[in-house]
Amino acid sequence: MREYSRLFIDGTWQVPSGQVMAEVIDPASETVAGRVPLGNEEDVNRAVAAARQAFAEWSRTPSSVRAGYIRALVAQLTARAEEMASVITAELGMPVQWCRPVQVDGPIAGLEQYIELAGLMDEVREVGNSLVYREAVGVCAFINPWNYPLHQLIGKLAPALAAGCTVVVKPSQETPLHAFLLAEMIEAIGLPAGVFNLVSGPGSKVGEALARHPQVDMVSFTGSTGAGVRVAQAAAPTVKRVCLELGGKSPLLITADADLDAAVRYGVQDVMINSGQTCTALTRMLLPASRYDEAVEIALDETRKLIMGDPQDPQSFLGPMCSAAQRRTVQDYIRIGQEEGARLLCGGDSAAGFERGFYVQPTLFADVDNRMRIAQEEIFGPVLCLIRYDDEAQGIALANDSPFGLSSAVWAGDRERALQLGRQLRAGQCFINGAAFNYQAPFGGYKQSGNGREWGEEGLAEFVEIKAMQI
Repeated sequence: MREYSRLFIDGTWQVPSGQVMAEVIDPASETVAGRVPLGNEEDVNRAVAAARQAFAEWSRTPSSVRAGYIRALVAQLTARAEEMASVITAELGMPVQWCRPVQVDGPIAGLEQYIELAGLMDEVREVGNSLVYREAVGVCAFINPWNYPLHQLIGKLAPALAAGCTVVVKPSQETPLHAFLLAEMIEAIGLPAGVFNLVSGPGSKVGEALARHPQVDMVSFTGSTGAGVRVAQAAAPTVKRVCLELGGKSPLLITADADLDAAVRYGVQDVMINSGQTCTALTRMLLPASRYDEAVEIALDETRKLIMGDPQDPQSFLGPMCSAAQRRTVQDYIRIGQEEGARLLCGGDSAAGFERGFYVQPTLFADVDNRMRIAQEEIFGPVLCLIRYDDEAQGIALANDSPFGLSSAVWAGDRERALQLGRQLRAGQCFINGAAFNYQAPFGGYKQSGNGREWGEEGLAEFVEIKAMQI
């Protein structure tokens, strides 16, 4: 068990203003995995003041020096990757076969690219009689989610450091331990005091205080659409920049000429990784009516093959939900789907055979109408909706018939045809024929899935102000 009693502010571990500690629960065993202090508005004020004090010097630090700190952090994370993965498995419940590559190795790769991208801050464009410069946006507040905790933290922190911003981080209450471990690494590399600050606590207090703080220049939030709206509202009076990565209900459009077996199995696995707790999960599988029954059988076969169990077991594909509250939410949606008339193929209940843990069986619904709540609302659990369409025009219309637009996918027999279909989908990303996530590409959503982008050059741009000097 990991226990932290102090917050990381201004380069040191400081006693929090309050005396309240919060327990972090292992979702597989329901035992205490760790304890962290709960900060308050006074702690936020101290952290923001430290970040503001550090900003002037840090933002003027040569990009090569900032790149050196990023390189040192890459080395720290690489050396302690197994430790970090173990912490995330304990606080989140993601099985060990996925946790190291997805939750740790991926973010390290994403972080590493900013060693080079930091140099973009030195480029000056000459436009007519003007010189155009990039400058750091200022003090940034990061309000992070619990489902991919290090991934989303690095996706914000890496470009912020590269740009010359200073930061205050608020991790999720469900999964804060990884952020404290990262703070240990920040301390080890000797990052200047005040550049990175960590204040844990509830979003209603710490998160809102950060969003409305007049000395915070930007807030980057990842979480539900409803919470993102509240963050934007809190930030509006100070007209600070807001970057939101929010919910999704992403479609996988499979064409009649696709490799149906490969496409359907890919779609099932995509949803069930991290027990469906993925904002980009392809939770609506759109299938041609001519091959619908065949696809249903493939999906059922693939789902039944997946092993759900102890996250520490290398054979486990799925672990538990992150929390008891999330399990209740998923169970409620499964009940709603049945009441709406969708056909339950498998799953639907908490897992039999587990005396403890927040488990929910992988669940398939067939004969789903896209107007049903289970097809329109983000469930955030191991629940896949199988939806039929009559022709590709209807398939595209169904794919776009959603308030969300975070991700999407197309699987077709011809790559060029898949690209043509993908261009018609209203989403920030589209995965063609099972392609992998790319950390060098921009990530973000359309519509109610948010605004702004993370990763790559576009991710750096979120932390940059543009200045034109006329000469």
